[in-house]
Amino acid sequence: MFYRKLLKGKTKMKELKIGMLQLHNTADTQKNIENLTEGIRDLAKRGAELVVLQELHNSLYFCQVEDVNNFDLAEPIPGPSTEHFGALAKENNIVLVTSLFEKRAAGLYHNTAVVFEKDGTIAGKYRKMHIPDDPAYYEKFYFTPGDLGFEPINTSVGRLGVLICWDQWYPEAARLMALKGADMLIYPTAIGYESSDTEEEKERQRTAWTTVMRGHAVANGLPVIAVNRVGHEDDPSGQTKGINFWGSSFIAGPQGELHYQACNDDEESLIVEIDLHRSENVRRWWPFLRDRRIENYGDITKRFID
Repeated sequence: MFYRKLLKGKTKMKELKIGMLQLHNTADTQKNIENLTEGIRDLAKRGAELVVLQELHNSLYFCQVEDVNNFDLAEPIPGPSTEHFGALAKENNIVLVTSLFEKRAAGLYHNTAVVFEKDGTIAGKYRKMHIPDDPAYYEKFYFTPGDLGFEPINTSVGRLGVLICWDQWYPEAARLMALKGADMLIYPTAIGYESSDTEEEKERQRTAWTTVMRGHAVANGLPVIAVNRVGHEDDPSGQTKGINFWGSSFIAGPQGELHYQACNDDEESLIVEIDLHRSENVRRWWPFLRDRRIENYGDITKRFID
């Protein structure tokens, strides 16, 4: 358990207590949901106003294999999970960011973040736009790319720029959320080590993951919240040795400063208090949005500039 309050400056502050759950999932979906429920209630009792969960938090990370039976894990939105987590948000008077396997129609599925307002209603959702296809991360088999665009979700604690995992490597996604008025960037995540990599390579990958999102914080003058799962999950096919999810969930401020980073090998339930007004000050000092040369950026929409 962890709690940290940032030192107050001389300027007016708008404080927000953010709760995060970094958990080790199991094959028992019901048990996972029970653990999430207990963790959410505990964070609310400790003062959290916004709670963020990890990617696909109800189940194991099933994308290690291509198996049509895994589509049985998907559910409609609204559906059983939105009913459960919406009730939790209302019960605990929190804004809650969840991550679900959405069944939109027969044969059409998305990796979808659903945000609940304090009254339990759905404030909005975001469908993952960038879909990876790598060994042990066969997401293109399961997920249709999102079609809701990069739209911040309005809530009582601010405009949430919710993105999902693989989206975190793309500065364009973060920038578009910022340009549309997001107050913070949020990344539910499931990423880990490939067992055959050297310890040096593992550390390079984990550090790169943190660095790129801290860069989004700096470039856009916004806080970044990343919540990753932790622990080992076996590859059901036996073709690999499974994934060791590296945890390391963190919150960074608008200058990329780390307010807190969780460990890489254990569960954590934590609350970090941030000042949302700090973004205004940072953007005054570093007016990156002012100095953008938008008239020269047309080529950014090309796949490659030959």
